Amino acid sequence: MIIVFVVLVLAVFGGLHWYVWRRMVRDTTARPGVARRVGTALVVGGPLLMFAAIASERGGAPFWLQQVLAWPGFLWMAFSLYLLLALLVGEVVRPLLRRVLERRSTPTVEPVGVREVAPVPARVPDREAEFPSRAEPSSEAETEAEARPGLAENPEPAATGPSRRLFVSRVVGGAAAAAAVGTVGYGTYGVLRGPKVKRVTVPLAKLPRSAHGYRIAVVSDVHLGPVLGRGFAQKVVDTINSTQPDLIAVVGDLVDGSVKDLGPAAAPLAQLKARHGSFFVTGNHEYFSGAEEWVARVRELGLRPLENARTELADFDLAGVNDVAGEDEGQGPDFVKALGDRDRSRACVLLAHQPVRIHDAVDHGVDLQLSGHTHGGQLWPGSLIADQANPTLAGLERYGDTQLYVSRGAGAWGPPTRVGAPSDITVVELASRQA
Repeated sequence: MIIVFVVLVLAVFGGLHWYVWRRMVRDTTARPGVARRVGTALVVGGPLLMFAAIASERGGAPFWLQQVLAWPGFLWMAFSLYLLLALLVGEVVRPLLRRVLERRSTPTVEPVGVREVAPVPARVPDREAEFPSRAEPSSEAETEAEARPGLAENPEPAATGPSRRLFVSRVVGGAAAAAAVGTVGYGTYGVLRGPKVKRVTVPLAKLPRSAHGYRIAVVSDVHLGPVLGRGFAQKVVDTINSTQPDLIAVVGDLVDGSVKDLGPAAAPLAQLKARHGSFFVTGNHEYFSGAEEWVARVRELGLRPLENARTELADFDLAGVNDVAGEDEGQGPDFVKALGDRDRSRACVLLAHQPVRIHDAVDHGVDLQLSGHTHGGQLWPGSLIADQANPTLAGLERYGDTQLYVSRGAGAWGPPTRVGAPSDITVVELASRQA
């Protein structure tokens, strides 16, 4: 079944790229030549680079090779998506544009009138002049042919048909390419400039008055890797520190790569500053990257990992569970270990990477769960699929007596691009109902 599924996916993927090639390359070139060969090379090479980038990252290829492949490969992933969507929109525009051009190019027939002819000196007609040869065109015909060359050989409608189709294909293809480049360019700029700060107030019934206004800086899905490196990590740290939080919660998917490759990129995390410290829980990508080594590394950087553990702060409990991806390594989430013996009269904040753990949080009397993982969909219309796969895509929602807040994340996986899902670092301000 897995093989059948893979073959089906590849067939659909290949068919979509064939459609892109047809509309962007074949239909926009009059005949085979350099332009068509270059376009074909791009449409074939783009997906190959994309698969190579994914395989090199997951397969642990030399880090320099991952960096070389990541930018063109992952950007093609985003570009091809929006190019395809733009071309599909172009299918609606194409017949309308043809109709407009047909109306504008319809030839008008001039009325036949009496033509004034200059007087010709009289001469004695000869037999040849009386019966001109049919093989020789008259001077009037020659004049007409010179004035409108190609009229007899190529009537107007037949001559403009193919060129009109070519013109429409080039207009639609050019507009689709411009729309895709603009969308991906703006979405990439939004990621590289760094996440913006979002502020949310969350009232907790059990929170004492002394903790009213307590600020937790929530950051998730930084995804340090071949594309987003040390410079990006520094932007994230500076943004978090600028909020002057009481506590920092890093809720998973910090990295996409090994400690050996990304240790220097993660070094700025040592600069995080908060009154009650910084805490960390694993995400699914940590288990693709060597979770045990990363847990040890973040501890060295001054963050406190919560591996199915809980700490009692002055005014509430802070707990954390491992990501479900750790189950294959015997390190999955354990809510009983983290929350089983706690005093339920105290407010509890839980760090859990995936929002799907909300139902376990409800069962264990958690007041607020902080999560990430979804990226808010990252690339529209992927958000429509992500929304169906998660109880909450982004933002704050209530499930019984438990509230769930899902961050869109600070970075991006794959393409360093976001469309319709801007990156954020959220300052969650706890509010006491007793205040």
